[in-house]
This record gives sequence, structure tokens and C-alpha cells, in this order.
Amino acid sequence: MIVSLKTILGMAEATNTAVAAFNVTTLSGIRAVIAAAEELNQPVILQFANAAHKGYIPLTEIGPVMMQYADRAKVPVCVHLDHGENLEEIKTALDMGFSGVMYDGSALPYAQNVANTRAAVELAEGYGASVEAEIGSMGREEFASAGGSGEEEAVESCYTDPGQAAQFVKDTGIDALACSFGTVHGIYLKAPKLDIDRVKDIREATGVPVVMHGGSGISDEDFRKCIENGVRKINFYTYAAKYAGDAVKEKLNAESGNVYFHDIAVWGMESMKQTYLDTIRVFSNLK
Repeated sequence: MIVSLKTILGMAEATNTAVAAFNVTTLSGIRAVIAAAEELNQPVILQFANAAHKGYIPLTEIGPVMMQYADRAKVPVCVHLDHGENLEEIKTALDMGFSGVMYDGSALPYAQNVANTRAAVELAEGYGASVEAEIGSMGREEFASAGGSGEEEAVESCYTDPGQAAQFVKDTGIDALACSFGTVHGIYLKAPKLDIDRVKDIREATGVPVVMHGGSGISDEDFRKCIENGVRKINFYTYAAKYAGDAVKEKLNAESGNVYFHDIAVWGMESMKQTYLDTIRVFSNLK
């Protein structure tokens, strides 16, 4: 069943948990997400990062498939556009029925980010959809955890300022805020240093759910600390894709006979499902 981003984050808020937001690039990935969520009877966010993954499959091709699987799911599912770059892209997702969209204007000057985000909010309202937006930077180059050569800390200006975050939410009317507190996208080359107090301050200042991007590679303990302090949506993809690739590689090395492509798809799906089961258990505080 399809629900809005605001609704699914409200479910997480009621249980002091976080909803897993899994990016998908293939049918196998979509099936793995829905199967894991249904097995644990937990809500989930099925999302597509067009900016990062359009080279693998266009939004217009994978979006309807995401909608079909979400509609048939036995658990609440938000179908979400991750890192929407412009209003045209956001409208494309909304026209397909996406129940949540993210406008990412974090690289823009504050006033322009506000103006564009507000336009996204007004557009989404006409579809009954919710909006996530971002303030702060989660680019890899600013953070030592991304693999810098020295022991430098993140540039302070890249972190989200709680006061500015509160004003941003007030100015735009968004339903969820992606913010910077030490995570980055992709593979971590050294352990990330998260500013948990900043998460708490941002949540208290804004009054809206906090979204963690760059969730792959974070320890279970840090996940739990972030959730305790107001994170309600956690994006997770890179490590699930990596583990699936490793599983396929291991299977191929063990095979002496013919290998068929459909077998590879199944191996990858099984690995991703297991990763998603493990991840949902942590985010939902399940034993």
C-alpha cells in the first residue's frame, strides 16, 4: 500500500524508530526491498536517485515498476524521488504517483534553495505528496571519513546550522530535512565521526523529522544514537549493492559449469534482501 512520506515518517515518530529508505536500480532490487519489509512487517521507503542512477535506468522506466510493487505490498510503502535536481524532474515523479519527493538545492545560495524548495512544496501539495529538502553539505571532499590524506575534521561551514535549519523549514514548509552532521555518500575509507548533538539540536529547532543520507557504513550503535535523537529516515544503498556484488563474485568463483544471467540476478537479490532485513531490524529496533 502506498502512503505519503509524511505519513510513513509519522509512523516512525510514534515508535521512536527510523524508516529505511532503499534506493533501487533494478527489478531485483525492488523485489528485495519489498520482500524484506513484508517479512518483518515494517514500513519502508522505496526510492530512486535519478541524479546518481539515471545512467543505469531512466526514472520514467523504473518509476512505474516501483509504483506497481509498492501498491501491491502488504506493508506501507512510500515511493520517493531522491535528490531531485529540478522541478521538471520532480513533476515527472509526481505525475507517476510518487508519494514523496526530495528537492536538493543544498549547493545553491540559501535564498535560491528556499525559493526552489518552496516551489517544490507547492507543486507536491497538488498531488498529496510530501517533500524532503536539504541544507548543508554531504559531499565527500569535505570530510576526513571519506578518505582524506590527513586527519582534518570536516569544514565547519559544511555542517548544518540548527538555527538556519529552523528558518529554512519555516520558509519552505517541508515535511522532512536532510542535514549534514558527518555522513557522506558512498564508501567510507575511514570511520565517520558523527555529531550526534547536532542531530538533536536540529530536530528540536526545526520540529520536523531529520533525514540521514550516506547511511551505508555507519555502525549499528551510531544508527541507534541518531534515531534516539530525531533521525526518522535513513538512506541506505551503497553497501547493499557492494555486498551483493561480493556475493555474486563468490558464487561465480565457486561455479565450474555454465552460469546464466538469471542466476546472477537471483544471487544478487538474495544478498540484497538479507542486507535489507538486517538493516530494517536495526532501524526498527527489532530483535
